[in-house]
Amino acid sequence: MRILGIDPGLATIGYAVVDKETNHFDVLEYGVIKTSADKKDTKRLEIIHYNIEELIKEFKPEEMAVEELFFNKNVKTAIAVGQARGVILLAGSQAGLKVAEYTPLQIKQAVVGYGRADKNQVQQMVKSLLNLAELPRPDDAADALAVSICHGHVFSAHSGWEERL
Repeated sequence: MRILGIDPGLATIGYAVVDKETNHFDVLEYGVIKTSADKKDTKRLEIIHYNIEELIKEFKPEEMAVEELFFNKNVKTAIAVGQARGVILLAGSQAGLKVAEYTPLQIKQAVVGYGRADKNQVQQMVKSLLNLAELPRPDDAADALAVSICHGHVFSAHSGWEERL
């Protein structure tokens, strides 16, 4: 199964493309999409949508996993990230992908085994589970890898997950 994992944002969007077979993960690519604050939000959303479409065309994932919005105290930021998530989800849906969403707590639980794990613990486990030579950077890309791992574990544990979403 090929998974496109996404850590959404407006300025920086983490992505990861991972193949999972049985209990083994292979990383095909990971990185970030950046948008410039000097552009209008509508243009930034267009850039995000276009780049997600291009990742889907290039890597042909079967499924997409996206981190759910973590609401912080900055409402303006939360709205902007919500809009970015919308265009990301739209790109996946338009491509016919099965799309799943996971909370930060679910991702940490699936990757580390502890829902309150800190960022370093998650990155160390991502490195270990994916047999990476070094910690994945930047943080947004590492988070996208964690989303992919989470989805791989959840999918393995629950065939037919899409019927429950």
